Amino acid sequence: MNQEINNQSNTTEIDLSAPELYINRELSLLEFNDRVLAQAKDESLPLLERLNYLCISCSNLDEFYEVRVASVIQMAEMEPGATGLDGLTPYEQLVKISERTHRLVDEQYRVLNEILIPQLKQEHICFIRRNEWTDKQRAWLEQYFNEELLPILTPVGLDSAHPFPRILNKSLNFIITLTGKDAFGRNSGRAVLQAPRALPRIVRLPPEETDGGPSDFVFLSSIIHAFVGELFNGMTVKGCYQFRVTRNSDFFVDDDAIDDLLHAVEGELAMRNYGDEVRLEIDANCPEETVNFLKARFGLQDGQVFKVNGPVNLSRIQAIYNKVDRPDLKFSPFKPYVPGALGRKKDIMSAIKQQDYLLHHPFESFMPVIEFIRQAAADPDVIAIKQTLYRTGMDSPIVAALIKAARSGKEVTVVIELRARFDEKENIGLAAKLQEAAAHVVYGVVGYKTHAKMCQVLRKEGKKLQFYTHLGTGNYHPKTARLYTDYGLFTSDKTIGEDVRRIFAQLTSLGKVSRLNKLLQSPFTLHKGLLKMIDREIVNAEKGKPAKIIIKVNAIIEKQCIEALYRASQAGVEIKLIVRGVCCLRPGIKGVSDNIEVRSIIGRFLEHTRVYAFANGGNWQVYCSSADLMDRNMFRRVETCFPIEDKKLHDRVLQDLDVYLKDNSQAWVLQADGNYRRLEPGDEPIFQAQTELLNMFT
Repeated sequence: MNQEINNQSNTTEIDLSAPELYINRELSLLEFNDRVLAQAKDESLPLLERLNYLCISCSNLDEFYEVRVASVIQMAEMEPGATGLDGLTPYEQLVKISERTHRLVDEQYRVLNEILIPQLKQEHICFIRRNEWTDKQRAWLEQYFNEELLPILTPVGLDSAHPFPRILNKSLNFIITLTGKDAFGRNSGRAVLQAPRALPRIVRLPPEETDGGPSDFVFLSSIIHAFVGELFNGMTVKGCYQFRVTRNSDFFVDDDAIDDLLHAVEGELAMRNYGDEVRLEIDANCPEETVNFLKARFGLQDGQVFKVNGPVNLSRIQAIYNKVDRPDLKFSPFKPYVPGALGRKKDIMSAIKQQDYLLHHPFESFMPVIEFIRQAAADPDVIAIKQTLYRTGMDSPIVAALIKAARSGKEVTVVIELRARFDEKENIGLAAKLQEAAAHVVYGVVGYKTHAKMCQVLRKEGKKLQFYTHLGTGNYHPKTARLYTDYGLFTSDKTIGEDVRRIFAQLTSLGKVSRLNKLLQSPFTLHKGLLKMIDREIVNAEKGKPAKIIIKVNAIIEKQCIEALYRASQAGVEIKLIVRGVCCLRPGIKGVSDNIEVRSIIGRFLEHTRVYAFANGGNWQVYCSSADLMDRNMFRRVETCFPIEDKKLHDRVLQDLDVYLKDNSQAWVLQADGNYRRLEPGDEPIFQAQTELLNMFT
């Protein structure tokens, strides 16, 4: 393929839509997951954090199959000849996905069994296998099985009167082979046992009763396997093998055919656990005959079957992190910085009126955002509060403040995106709580997800009305604000405030698109605005003026933006892209993208900030946004992109970007062939962007 690219680059006219210039979206996402898994192998990281990274890579893979692979399978059925940017048909994608995913899964279990479990054992954190149980451990576990598990386990013998049970998405199950006959003279030879989700997947052995260490654990699957015979009195269990089925968990709501979006989403949620099967994970020791039985039962192909050497759901091992009190094996705790003027007992609106503030979470605290809304709720001069909620959590202090404001008679308007994937149920609950408090609750615009992060407070000050606005790159979620990097801007700028008011009016009412003065907005002006700024850099490069682009996002997929970046590279514009996850652009292609560098930062925090920075002939323009460079963000969502105009804050964002571009140990650089190479410091001092930013504020 590289030879094809080089040959093409020698031609006078390069077709920037040629498939070989693009990386497949799904394969790029798998490469991101591989970078996450690499953290589990990094000896410089605390051991329990490495176990955590392994679990994250597994939960990421679950979602990949539930959503991305499921959509490719559907495309293969509906439009088998369709091709993406990279020219692959859905079937060709599925073949490559299967090959890459099987290698990834094999590596996950190798890391668990050969690296992490032995190293955890050295730290006296032990996963005790069945063949290692002592007599005391076995006696305690048998009693645990009989008292805690047996009463709630319900095996189903398979025969004409007992059809194969419906298997919940990602649940732990066992396929059991039997000999002998029961009291009615029956035996079909097989039974299925489903482990209730309420059961812990890891059980701690009490040291005082088993003469073990304080952190000795046994997998639930091992306990069931050892004592499953108790469920089949008088019969012989010949084999017991754990398995798990992953299903299509995305759902479709026909916006044109519904009267009530909330009820439609509720209806779809009820079916999420029973979507089409897309993957089968099963014990590697399971006989081929039984594997084939399950494969046929679920209608799966060989490439969708994964034989694993260990628990079928590694992400549930994550429970160990909180069960083991070993701070020496975890990241050191830190206290996020709070700017003095935005402290808990300070008048935050008064501070914002004096100047703009930009918070960089989690290095800087999310508490001022919560306090901003709390103070607005309690302020008698505040007339109205408007807020978007995408993912926020049922126990959110922000929701509590909004409820308080509504009950005190303030005009509270909340735009809740019901279809925030995997948070739909919580968001339905939030909507109900807010409506009970007499808040105005709407669900955005039919056909477009509301992904913008906005909060606006309207306060009466004398004879004037004053806007206080918060705009962010991430969700209003206090917990993820400690795990994700995001920017949040506080401003009292009248023009920005009016722009945000107009966007809220679009979301809650009807009318033509309002002209915005400072903000760019999807699906109307953001895409065009970004293309225009890229083209301006091309013109500046041709005129010999400073021309540079720095973009930091979670994903780059949208074709027109990629083509524009290719054109900019050809014109000599220096382009630095910091892309956490999927990147369909190929850097380093001669004559096309040799001026483009793509790097991904994988560290303690999930990189989530979206920044678009343009040299603009030496007068840099910096925007933060809720949007990535994806088709859905540009055309099928309501997004905001807001300027950082204050010179001090503007320079700080550029300095932050420079910190990320200097990282020489947590940075992975994308190669033209689609692979990533991890940077190594060599003789230089180790420089880690996230560590550097933490040190700046602590």
